[in-house]
Amino acid sequence: PYYVSINQDLFLEASLHSSDPLLQLFLHTCVASPSSHNSTTGVHTIVKDGCVKDPTYAAFYSPHRDTLRFKFKAFQFIRSSPVVYLQCELVVCRAFDYSSRCYQGCVRRSKREASS
Repeated sequence: PYYVSINQDLFLEASLHSSDPLLQLFLHTCVASPSSHNSTTGVHTIVKDGCVKDPTYAAFYSPHRDTLRFKFKAFQFIRSSPVVYLQCELVVCRAFDYSSRCYQGCVRRSKREASS
């Protein structure tokens, strides 16, 4: 566990350890949940489909393509334990492949039209 106070900036870094220098990381989804077993119900979404959902989120420059750095403000779920579990999904892409998911950035999914 990592202990922080409410509203304290929580800094995170994710690194890919590979001998291939032409790989890069992309933060696809990151959610916080009051349970380690459930990352879908009652979650607080920080990033979804590459789109920032938490207004306290900020990305930081990294000199290396295989390292991501970001922060958000720590919080606590109402009426639950003081523990918050963070689960993030990262995508690994080939650097300079401009058709890859890493270069698409935020992808907003369109809602489907309901038929009569």
